[in-house]
Amino acid sequence: MRKNILITGASSGLGEGMARQFAAAGRNLALCARRIDKLEELRTELEAAHGVKVAVRKLDVNDHLQVFETFDELHDELGSIDRVVVNAGVNRGQSVGSGHFEENRQTLTTNFVSALAQAEAAVRMFRSQGSGHLVIISSLGGVRAMPGKLTAYNASKAGLSSLGDGIRYDLLDTAIKVTTLKPGYMESELNDEHGLKRPYVTGASAGAKSLFKAIESEKAKGYVPFFPWAPLSLAIRAMPGKRMKKLM
Repeated sequence: MRKNILITGASSGLGEGMARQFAAAGRNLALCARRIDKLEELRTELEAAHGVKVAVRKLDVNDHLQVFETFDELHDELGSIDRVVVNAGVNRGQSVGSGHFEENRQTLTTNFVSALAQAEAAVRMFRSQGSGHLVIISSLGGVRAMPGKLTAYNASKAGLSSLGDGIRYDLLDTAIKVTTLKPGYMESELNDEHGLKRPYVTGASAGAKSLFKAIESEKAKGYVPFFPWAPLSLAIRAMPGKRMKKLM
């Protein structure tokens, strides 16, 4: 059993939901996010409710040196880290060439480059201790390119999915597991940022439970929840570009 679990982007949304699920299962937590006040409130609640240890740190994942330092600090505080969930991300962006380079750059940096920093810090730690479980939270958006507000976001998630697969292949002959998950549309602050209407939205609580089960299975990769997104992903891949643009 993975006893000590580190989650980034844990102050709200899917990260907070996963933290609640793991705490209820008796796991100790190392929670990171920019909003330390939210983390401290969550720590107080989870420790009182479940009798687990919860360590928290303020972390901006775009400060890559701080990522390494924070992961090491949390490892020392809990004594070990058995699983790292790379979850922090943003859902911003606009059509390329429309004058919003900064938003698109930030999306790609946070969701891909900063995820690499987290993976580097986690796998370095796991190599040192001889085992561990790296979980990459990608997205259904990584399945194919989409126009407008989602161009940069989907590109970042496609890259993230490929990164997770590459790390897994590199570690196949070790005791380090790597899981890449592609959640479908779930209620969260991140998915609310665009204000786009989406089909088959999973509630926040149900989404967190689905992610918990998928992570605990330690499977190589998968869609969350499996239905309807695994079969629908095939349709999304095959849909003509003009049809896709009309839906957006």
